[in-house]
Amino acid sequence: MEDMGDLPVNFHGNLVSATTDKELSTLISQAKSTKRPVVVNYGASWCHACRQMLPTFCNLSNEYPKSLFIYADIDKCEQETQDVRYTPTFRFYRNGEKVDEFYGAGPQRLRDRLWLQS
Repeated sequence: MEDMGDLPVNFHGNLVSATTDKELSTLISQAKSTKRPVVVNYGASWCHACRQMLPTFCNLSNEYPKSLFIYADIDKCEQETQDVRYTPTFRFYRNGEKVDEFYGAGPQRLRDRLWLQS
């Protein structure tokens, strides 16, 4: 099974992978301090829908350079993701607070939500 922890490098450097609970919480906290919007893709390497959505997530990170895009593997960030019930789940944060969320595959749904939240 391919490891999704190694995300492709994007043009703006605003796409990162959180591989620990501490890393995930630190990334969201840093974005809060700079008032940067955050989009987190909670997924798993064994999830077919997650692999299907990852290219769209990566492409959108190039279209929205002012937002921080984080891929968080639920099997590596177990404490921070214990309330995630479905994969993939996409959460949108502003000032460190969750403002929106949806789950499941749907590239156009992700595009639409990102447009609404940016």
